[in-house]
This record gives sequence, structure tokens and C-alpha cells, in this order.
Amino acid sequence: MTAARRQRRREADDDVPKAGTPIQDPVLKNVKPGPDVEPALHDLLKGAARPPRREHGIKRFFQVLGPGLITGASDDDPSGIGTYSQVGSQFGYSLLWTSLFTFPLMAAMQELCARIALHTGVGLGIALRRKFPTVLVGACILALFCANTINVGADLGAVAAGGSLLSRNVIPELWLVVPVAILIIGLELFVSYATIFKIFKWLTLALFAYVFTGVLVHPDVVAVLRSSLIPQLSWNQDFIMALVAVFGTTISPYLFFWQASSEVDQMREAGKRTEADRRGVQMSELKEARIDILVGMFFSNVVMYFIILTTAAVLHAHGKTGAQSADQAAQALAPLAGPFAFVLFAAGMIGTGLLAIPILSGSAAYAVKEFFGLKGALSVKPWYRPTFYGVMVLSVLIGIALNLLHVNPIRALFITAVINGMVAPPLMVLIVLLGSDRKVMGDKTSGRFSKGLTWAATLVMAAAAVSLLLTLVPHGH
Repeated sequence: MTAARRQRRREADDDVPKAGTPIQDPVLKNVKPGPDVEPALHDLLKGAARPPRREHGIKRFFQVLGPGLITGASDDDPSGIGTYSQVGSQFGYSLLWTSLFTFPLMAAMQELCARIALHTGVGLGIALRRKFPTVLVGACILALFCANTINVGADLGAVAAGGSLLSRNVIPELWLVVPVAILIIGLELFVSYATIFKIFKWLTLALFAYVFTGVLVHPDVVAVLRSSLIPQLSWNQDFIMALVAVFGTTISPYLFFWQASSEVDQMREAGKRTEADRRGVQMSELKEARIDILVGMFFSNVVMYFIILTTAAVLHAHGKTGAQSADQAAQALAPLAGPFAFVLFAAGMIGTGLLAIPILSGSAAYAVKEFFGLKGALSVKPWYRPTFYGVMVLSVLIGIALNLLHVNPIRALFITAVINGMVAPPLMVLIVLLGSDRKVMGDKTSGRFSKGLTWAATLVMAAAAVSLLLTLVPHGH
């Protein structure tokens, strides 16, 4: 590649084109009125760009927690709550082992996505597009967009169901879907995701109610330990579908893109505005990212473990083997909160939903804009990057339309987890191959341990997906 081509490529991937140059956004190029030229940086960003002050000691530990913690919190979204509640109520303790099993696998995948972004200085969509055939990457991103959009629809319905539950079902769920969507679109357009996280992270603490309840109900310790440490498998369609749903909601494709894009955004906020500035990661930065990811994934899996445990102990053990509604799923918290269990359950659904929906639509927007070489980020104002935000809004609008089909929200959450489990394997193959490419990653390629875990994660997801497909194929007698 010539020096001139390298320079053009750097300029094309620079997220902040020079002020006064023709506007970069495709929509603004063809729609009037609107800005004709690129703005200055302080006009482009939603908030002032300033490098974070470096703290020390315990404050430094909490400062390190960022994209990984947010990703981990969003992993326990309504799709996760709904899936784990159904699994616990239907199969009891028998799938508790999946929490311990998936922790190293999901942590390894998220670490790889973060490492790719930190070393290359670009999001996952750009990095994949540069290595693999456009058609192949495009097909994966289209599948991601479809899976995310269905997930957005299910999460919108779940947040609405949580709101309806707070009114004791006086307000129908369907009446709340559009107001919730308007709130989320407003947040996406005018508030940075860091601020959204600060606003709603406290609501996610309601998920710890499952931890307290799980201890309070005094489950059979021997049965819990046996189910936690010894994998139990069954070759039937319902069990395999539950397994794919658990894997799909735990190791979700949207988390890969969100992790990478968040790392790039964080570097931009630290003043590294161009790809050239961001390229190459120091070991100290990589260690901090790994701590962040391990803490986030550990938080996610602890919550997952106790949702399954609690619903198994409270619902399954008493013959309630099919949590199909928000009311039924909320009953799992009754030993802790009594008649107010619905409040805790609703708070968890609303808080995690309002956190996760911007991540779902945002990760789709990042993937699409990176694939097509467009500009845009959640830190910039929407009227300068309407194409990027348009993808997010489109995802939410389709989500509203899906809710008009009157699908049961708890069942829809389970189905979206299954879809994620089917979409993930081919994308994971590309990511693992990318992380092992010395031309791309230099001395930051995956080592044996990382390769082993990420390939294991990929094979497990693929095996689960293939097993489900085999159970769906009719067999002759």
C-alpha cells in the first residue's frame, strides 16, 4: 500500500474530519436543510471532551471499571432475566452448571474483542471488513442487526410489562410500549451512554434481590452443589432449546461489537481522536481492560446463577414449572419481598431494559456504520450523524412493530436468546481467526490459553446450535 493510500485510509477512518470540510454523513449530503460542513470538535460532541484524571489506589480500581462492567450489566437484560427464570422454573437446578461453565468462555471472548479494538484502534466491524470477504462480514452483520432488533422488541415489551406490573396490570402492557420507546429514543439522541448508565445503573441493583432470596429460601445445598459442578444433559428439544437460549443470552453477538466500540469510544474521550493515535496498546492498558471485563462478566454470571437457583427453589420445587408471564416470574422473589415481589422484579426488568436497549440498538448501529465506513458514535450530536442514529431509531421502531403482534413478552425473551445462540457461532469463528492473525494483531495475538478458551466457546455455541437444529428435523419411525 502506498503512503498516499495509507494516508487516505487514515483520513477515512478518522472519526472527526477536519472542521469546515464537506459534511461526511450520507443523509446530510442528500437531505436539506442541514449542516453542509463538518463542525468543530466542541460543536460535534454532546459533552466536553476531556481526558479522565488518573486516580490511585481503590479509586483507580473503580476508574478502571468501564466498558466491561457496563457490558456485564447489560448481559443480564430482560432477555437474560426471562430466559433464566424460564429455565429455573422448568428444569430446576439442572442448568446451574452453565453459569460456572460460561464464565471463562464469555470472559475470553469479551477480552479478545476488547484487545482487537485496543490494538487496532478501530471497532470490530472495520477490523473484520479489512480481513474477510465483504459478503461474509456483511451477512454476519445483517444477522446481528436482525437478532438485535428482535431482542429490542422483546426488551421493549419486557420494560412495558414491568411498568404494567407496577400498576398491578391496570395499565395494559401495549399502552406502555410506545412511551418507553420514545423515552429510549430521546435518551439515545440527546444523552451520552455514560450518563444513561449513571442514571439507570442503580435500578439494576434490584437483580441482587435474587441473591438474597436464593440464600433466604434455604435450597437443598447438596442438590445445588451437584447441579453446579456436574453438567446434566438431556437429548430432547426442550432441553436443547433451553441450553441454546442460556448460551445465546450469555455469550451474545451484540456484546462483542459493543465491547469493541466502547473501548474505541473511551480512547476517543481520552483525546485519541484518530486511528493512528489509537493504534497499539500497552500491556498496562490491556491489564486494566482485563480486570474490567473479568469484574463485569463475574457480576453477570453471579446474577445469572442466582436467578436460576431462586426460580428453581421457589417455582420449580413447588410445581410451577412454566414461568410464562411477568406475574409468574415475579413470584420467585416472594420469599424476600412478600406481596411487594412484583416491585423488585419490575425494577430489575425496567432498569436492565433501559440499559440494554440502547446497547442493542447501538451495537447494531456501530456494526453497520463500521461495515460501510460511515461516521458516528453515541458521544456525537445526532444532527451531524443522522445515518448512525437512524439505524438505532429504525431498530427501536421495528421493535415497536413486533410488540403489536401481541407476543407474550417473557416467551419472546426466551426466543430472542435462542436466535442469539444461532447467530453467534459464525461470527465467533471470524473474531477468533482475526485475533490470531499476526498481520493484524502483531505481538498482541491470542496466546494458547486465550485461543483455547475462545475456540472452546465457539465450538460449544456451534455444537448447541447444531444440536437444536437436529432436534427440529423430523425423524421417521
